[in-house]
Amino acid sequence: MIVGCKGPTSIERWAKAKEEWLRELLRLPHGIPSRDCIRRVLSALKPEAFQKCFQDWIAACLLDDANGSHRTIAIDGKTMRRSHDKAAGLGPLHIVSAWASEQGIALGQLATEEKSNELTAIPELIDQIDLTDAVVTIDAMGCQKAIAKKIIDGGGDYVLTVKENQPKLYQAIQTFFDEPTEDDFRHARYRRHETREKGHGRTDERYDYLAKLPDDFPLKKQWPGIKAIGMVIRMTENSDGTERAEVSYFIASRYLSGQRFAQSVRRHWGIENSLHWVLDVTFDEDQSRARHRRLADNLSWLRRFAISLLKQHPSKHSIKGKSEIAGWNNDFLLQVLTTQQT
Repeated sequence: MIVGCKGPTSIERWAKAKEEWLRELLRLPHGIPSRDCIRRVLSALKPEAFQKCFQDWIAACLLDDANGSHRTIAIDGKTMRRSHDKAAGLGPLHIVSAWASEQGIALGQLATEEKSNELTAIPELIDQIDLTDAVVTIDAMGCQKAIAKKIIDGGGDYVLTVKENQPKLYQAIQTFFDEPTEDDFRHARYRRHETREKGHGRTDERYDYLAKLPDDFPLKKQWPGIKAIGMVIRMTENSDGTERAEVSYFIASRYLSGQRFAQSVRRHWGIENSLHWVLDVTFDEDQSRARHRRLADNLSWLRRFAISLLKQHPSKHSIKGKSEIAGWNNDFLLQVLTTQQT
């Protein structure tokens, strides 16, 4: 209670009104569950079964996308740094997520004990989602023949980052793009896209090249469905005059347009800002001390699902702003929960 005030404070009145509103929306004859009750339920639920409860809603949102052939599904991992349990000999939990970049929707996730286990988690996660007419993007760890085949078999296409963990493939792509620099790839079919952006005290120039796979490409028969190889050059000039150049290589199962290839690459990088950054900054996921594996996994999914819901609301507020407004305004909260805006 605030000193000098008679009766309940505005905060206490708001909390009581909120409780009454929740009782009208959801009949709870035994009252609102306590924190411990919710923890016990989330610890008992199998994460796979828990996620399936949300599949109808996710499918409905994706069906509203009129341009389904341009879907990009980014698959990437994130470690929950404080979820380790030394007493039980467990390290921090690593979550591999599938993220529909255009819609801002979490499609699914799988938990592993270590980052190195992404190789086994990614194929299982791919089996859980519909890849039809989608372009799947994965970083260099997921650049594996078995994963490429799994995506093709699932009806999708891939754009996979290539690094030194695939030395022969990396060298073959690097050699292709290094040799014809003088004639600007006039000897081969390729598509190109350029962008120039200024902001945050720097200027970024990006040059995206996607070349149709040459007939004499040495590893053509080894990689399932491969149709093109790509290179992205990023030139960054900082406000202090310093410059930096980065070169990345890719393989693709579809000979995309230059713009579509550039979008696929950037939308995969965007998962760090659209999902991982929000999880850490807004939801403070790295500070979560949930040690029970099922509890940590289910809480992680609820955070991703909450981000998905908040992103669907057309308000121009940030995710943090929307979550705060939902706590203050029952009508706004109902709009977020039902994805219906008036």
